[in-house]
Amino acid sequence: MSTEVSPVAAHCDELLAALGAFRASARATERWGERLAAVLGGGGRLLVAGNGGSAAQAQHLTAELVGRYRDDRPAFSAIALHADTSSTTAIANDYGVDEVFARQVRAHGRPGDVLMLLSTSGASANLLSAADAARSAGLRVWALTGPAPNPLMAGSDESLCVSAGTAATVQELHLVAVHMVCAAFDEALDRKARPAVDRRARPAPERKGG
Repeated sequence: MSTEVSPVAAHCDELLAALGAFRASARATERWGERLAAVLGGGGRLLVAGNGGSAAQAQHLTAELVGRYRDDRPAFSAIALHADTSSTTAIANDYGVDEVFARQVRAHGRPGDVLMLLSTSGASANLLSAADAARSAGLRVWALTGPAPNPLMAGSDESLCVSAGTAATVQELHLVAVHMVCAAFDEALDRKARPAVDRRARPAPERKGG
């Protein structure tokens, strides 16, 4: 009987091993979710970008924030920069591919906003340019990348680097990170709303006669 592991089983084994190591990063995603709740809850904006599969993951994040993750809540401002095909193709044509995200950051970003960049390699030139533009404009830059060290990690304020042997597994764990951030975001909003709810529910003190 053959003991050779099939490619499908090998993929699952790699994902399981990487997930075990990634679990230690949970505090970083919690911190990001809490920070996003403060920024977006205060009228700020999240800008997100990625290339290829990372673009899909980035757009998944914005969909969860503009729509909802689990429970109903207000909509929040989150823009996937790569999703504006007219802008990205015009910028690429007129200014070069490396500027497709940076120019949009300059247009949409405001001091105090957050830019999150997703990359399996951590070396995409257009994401590095976007990080530079964001820091110059006063945005906070977060990077969700593959194995460390990498240039995008070095060019960001904070980074979460997934240690995995293949881009596919990195992207799968990026999706896990996206959902962890969303869960922390919703929890932070709930905590902020809870005291107000408690105050409304508390009965008024009885007035003594006299």
